[in-house]
Amino acid sequence: MGWNKPIHDLNERHLVSEGTSFSEVTDIVAGVTERKAPRLWWILFAISTSTTGVLGATIGYLLWTGVGIWGNNSPVAWAWDITNFVWWIGIGHAGTLISAVLYLFRQYWRTAINRFSEAMTIFAVICALMFPTIHAGRPWFLYFSLPIPNQMNMWPNFKSPLLWDVFAVSTYFTVSLLFWYVGLVPDFATLRDRAKNKIRKWIYGFAALGWRGSNRHWSNYERSYLILAALSTPLVLSVHSVVSFDFATSVEPGWHTTIFPPYFVAGAVFSGFAMVMTLLLIARTVYGLHDVVRIKHLELMNKIMLTTGSIVGYAYAMEFFIAWYSGNPYERFVFINRAMGDYWWAYWSMITCNVISPQFFWFKKMRTSIPAMFAISIVINIGMWFERFVIIVTSLHHDYLPSAWGNFSPTLFDILIFAGSLGLFFTAFLLFLRWFPMIAIAEVKMVMPQADPHWGHDDHHVDQDDVMTAEPALAEE
Repeated sequence: MGWNKPIHDLNERHLVSEGTSFSEVTDIVAGVTERKAPRLWWILFAISTSTTGVLGATIGYLLWTGVGIWGNNSPVAWAWDITNFVWWIGIGHAGTLISAVLYLFRQYWRTAINRFSEAMTIFAVICALMFPTIHAGRPWFLYFSLPIPNQMNMWPNFKSPLLWDVFAVSTYFTVSLLFWYVGLVPDFATLRDRAKNKIRKWIYGFAALGWRGSNRHWSNYERSYLILAALSTPLVLSVHSVVSFDFATSVEPGWHTTIFPPYFVAGAVFSGFAMVMTLLLIARTVYGLHDVVRIKHLELMNKIMLTTGSIVGYAYAMEFFIAWYSGNPYERFVFINRAMGDYWWAYWSMITCNVISPQFFWFKKMRTSIPAMFAISIVINIGMWFERFVIIVTSLHHDYLPSAWGNFSPTLFDILIFAGSLGLFFTAFLLFLRWFPMIAIAEVKMVMPQADPHWGHDDHHVDQDDVMTAEPALAEE
């Protein structure tokens, strides 16, 4: 896929276990979709589908009864639902970063984890879009937010950041879906050619779009992949920046600040990588992916989490500094209230999870310890949810007028809908693991030493299995 560095040099990077052949990579990944699902998969699938069923029942009751079943009140109109929306959008950020940005910067280690992150992006955005839809109270009028005249001959307010969300998130979802699917095409062809069942062969053949691995196919594939990567890269910065404008363009103390766009983007990448790490470690253990998902991959992800976590910690400190330096008593009150007010526990949970826990990754022993990185990734995801809760609830529950103050407490329905969104996400992700190649087979082969046309001329043997999923240069050897 257009790598500019000699591929045989990559052996020093330990991206694939030494001695692993092309056919072994194919067997490792494709075998997951061909064998019976392990018992743990069925247990997790039963739990997630049951939770998704609870989500459907709760949303049905919500539409029948109204948003009054939530804990939202007059000062805290944006409560758990918008908190969950921003959290899910943030989790979806790692997919575009790993796939597009790291691809453009020729980071070879992305090849073993980009398919995970891309799938996670699609499912996280679906969960995210659910929350503003049901928050509106009348989702059958959702088309009011689209740039078309409604039955009242009114146009949407194009100055509203909420309308910008519609454009940004829908564009992000569409481009991410195309990027994900284009990368899957060569691997669908591999599954098609390995299929022993006619129905399975037809389904994967239909998804492979007639892929035969010819030079023309590879040329069109690489051009399309590069264009989509270039389109996706600005979305990493734009999507969560637009989400931050929902807050930053208001006059609410604690929200009206220019630091929000970069702060939200860094936090989104931070939480997205943490979720990828959590899911990747579980799948790596259950399906035995140790030969293609190495400690090297995980350590590099931990370094990115350390970097983005430090940026988030810096943003927290700057928010307090600017609140003090501005001389604005309302701004000062909001930040003192966050740390010492009614929701102090949420603020200090956020600081502990997002600022303190990533600092353990300064030590190589922690960066390369599976239990440590698994625990820290979960802690980071919890902390990033608390961050969104703190931003929304603590800024709204004490407004300018003390007479309008009030606290927020979630109801059972708030909790069930959030838990149900997790169930929906994991149901979709488990189905992806079961029927899709979770590792990019063709891309992993491209960064293996055997993919270098000049490798193996002396005393090595190039494994010609699945040459159609290798570079055209290799197929011509």
